[in-house]
Amino acid sequence: MHHMSMERQPDRLRRRAQTTYGLVASRDNNKVSPCQQEADSQGCVAQIPRLPEDIWCYIHSLMPMRSAARAACVSRAFLRSWRCHPNLTFSARTLRSNKKEYEDDDIARDFCSKVDQILKRHSGIGVKKLNIQMCEGYNGYLDSWLQVAVKSGIEELSLKIPMIAKYSFPCSLLSNGSGDSIRYLHFTGCSFRPTTELGCLRSLTKLHLYHVSFTGDELGCLLSNSFALEVLGIRYCDGIGCLKVPCTLQCLRYLEVLGCCKLEMIESKAPNIFGFDYEGKRIQLSLGETLQMKELRLSFSGAVHYVCVELPSSMPNLKVATVSSRREINTPLLHSKYLHLKSLTILLCAATFPPAYDYFSLVSFFDGCPSLETLVLDVSQYEMEHVSIFTDPSGLRKMQGQQHHKMKTVKILGFTSAKSLVELTCHIVESMTSLECLTLETYQSSSRCFEPADKSNKCSPLPIHVLKEAQRGLLAIRMYIEPKVPAMVKLHVVETCRRCH
Repeated sequence: MHHMSMERQPDRLRRRAQTTYGLVASRDNNKVSPCQQEADSQGCVAQIPRLPEDIWCYIHSLMPMRSAARAACVSRAFLRSWRCHPNLTFSARTLRSNKKEYEDDDIARDFCSKVDQILKRHSGIGVKKLNIQMCEGYNGYLDSWLQVAVKSGIEELSLKIPMIAKYSFPCSLLSNGSGDSIRYLHFTGCSFRPTTELGCLRSLTKLHLYHVSFTGDELGCLLSNSFALEVLGIRYCDGIGCLKVPCTLQCLRYLEVLGCCKLEMIESKAPNIFGFDYEGKRIQLSLGETLQMKELRLSFSGAVHYVCVELPSSMPNLKVATVSSRREINTPLLHSKYLHLKSLTILLCAATFPPAYDYFSLVSFFDGCPSLETLVLDVSQYEMEHVSIFTDPSGLRKMQGQQHHKMKTVKILGFTSAKSLVELTCHIVESMTSLECLTLETYQSSSRCFEPADKSNKCSPLPIHVLKEAQRGLLAIRMYIEPKVPAMVKLHVVETCRRCH
């Protein structure tokens, strides 16, 4: 159901709008019994259906917050329901506090004034979702705002606070039953210090902590009492040294840990994790029972070697893997196989990837993945120091491995003239009998002229040595790889933009 806009406008436009929304307006007729009457600032009386207040509240709850606030300005029915509006989102964007003529302090003061006025008029009853994206400064208001809105029945709470504010979330707000209904918690930029007094968050299914200060023990107090938790995301939290995920988290399906520089160990005993995402330094990973693991993303130096040596036997049902590394030792033979792995992305990107690394050693990894259908290999590097095929054009190595009958798509990005990379590509062409599409792309600019977001309509510049290596890579494709590509395979060669370089 729509509400009627009562903004100032000519009568003709007003009547058209009122007809469109199915409402009747009249300056004289006030005898329509099924409706209640309300007047705007010009004295125009609107006939609004008489509905139970809970119906108006429901209608109001379906409107975006700004639209709901506007409706409350012109309708007493909506004003009453606005005072218990369930979805509150406060940000510079929703409150239009980002005016260019304002100084930063003025923006923050304007933002806080508006939020304070709204919450003082709000009953605090029925809030389901509270999202506060705080401007810098004035964090002294937060406690009083949270006292109003965080009560029994709230389901989602999101706080994004500049780290300079040094705000500590009052965990006591979630105790004594107030946190029983919480399904989603998202904190950015604050301190979060849960203790055993917090109690059980029985409905919590998603927890996201970004740039938040806490210790492993403090997080453990929360996790041990969050039996319904399904998603746990931790990003750039420098206070945690050890993450322990208890076996009581039977519902946990996805675990993400990114950029926690002091973290030394992750120990998970949750038995039903479906996806795991880790990025950082090499640490001790103990993932326990991982029979349910289907998706894996790892990013640290030596990640390819780790995936080949330490994981295959513990993740037999893995289907999608992304492995990223800036330094590697040669890939060893796999002692066991990823029998169900269908999609593999390997990112070996660095300013200069160690020239001792042998790309051809990846053959053993591919042989350990007999169900592989899609392969993406990114070997982009700013300065290639591997031995070029043109420096040593002697016989190319071949490996008598198994043939792949399921591989359909292969894409190699940042292609260079490195001899071991040419050998690997030739092996792919010759051993993957089901191959349908092969894409080879030389080094590309970070922004390209055909991308809509690039208003300059020109590729970002590349130094001469990068362009020369891209040309050598293109020549290697034409000389050594293209002649070996079967006729039924579509070969796409993407070279550096000629128009801009």
